[in-house]
Amino acid sequence: MAEPGVLILAGTPIGDAAGASPALLAALTEADQIAAEDTRRFRDLCRRLGIAPQAPVLSFFDGNESARVDGLVAQLLDGRRVVVVSDAGMPAVSDPGYRLVAAAAAAGVRVRAVPGPSAVLTALAVSGLPTDRFCFEGFLPRKSGERRTRLASLASEQRTMVFFEAPHRLAVFLADAAAALGAERRAVVCRELTKTHEEILRGTLDELAAWAGGEVRGEITVVVEGAAAVGGSLPEALAAVRLATASGRRLSEAVAEAAVAHGVSRRELYDAALKDRADDTEGRTRR
Repeated sequence: MAEPGVLILAGTPIGDAAGASPALLAALTEADQIAAEDTRRFRDLCRRLGIAPQAPVLSFFDGNESARVDGLVAQLLDGRRVVVVSDAGMPAVSDPGYRLVAAAAAAGVRVRAVPGPSAVLTALAVSGLPTDRFCFEGFLPRKSGERRTRLASLASEQRTMVFFEAPHRLAVFLADAAAALGAERRAVVCRELTKTHEEILRGTLDELAAWAGGEVRGEITVVVEGAAAVGGSLPEALAAVRLATASGRRLSEAVAEAAVAHGVSRRELYDAALKDRADDTEGRTRR
């Protein structure tokens, strides 16, 4: 039986092809099989890099990753060298690759990475926001209700947050973020990182949402500052929730905004608001 091969996750440039490392060029030219998120983009990248890999190139994206895993693991167990590349950046990070890595590891196959540029770390580094602690949230749900719920859950997150977003959804994302996290929360929109038309815009979520109302194109990464670590007043926050819901705001939205504004735990405030609503209903019933 052949010795197991190796699975290589190869980081590709996020914009400028000059960001490609010698290790990436070697991985591509020495591969026995290449699994690419978009085969046309991959061939264009090879053209820009001036290389012509001899390995067969297999389409490998979110829609077919599960169906491709068994065949690729079989190649790995047969001693082949399989290289995975995404359109830009590191595979398996908001890109195809995670399922294959998990299956390869379970099968006892060695997994390596060829480090490359990362939109997450590049955006974080240039943002000017705190970098000592951060979290990566990737793409939020496309449906507005699910997206708002996710953002509300992050209202008290004290770490700097990094998001990916499609250009045509950027305006609604920023508007929802302003409502859930606070209109004055600082943020940075990074567009087309390392490319010719790179643009980095800094401002509050409210200001950036207004800017994004126009036409926006390109790859987008958004960095948002974390919540302030302050101890607030739960009664004052609860009073703000009562006022907001009385004017027609949804309870979840009112809680998210008040938690940020008053520096309290969103979960504790939500529980208190539910109890307050139940007590109010019981009081009216008794009367």
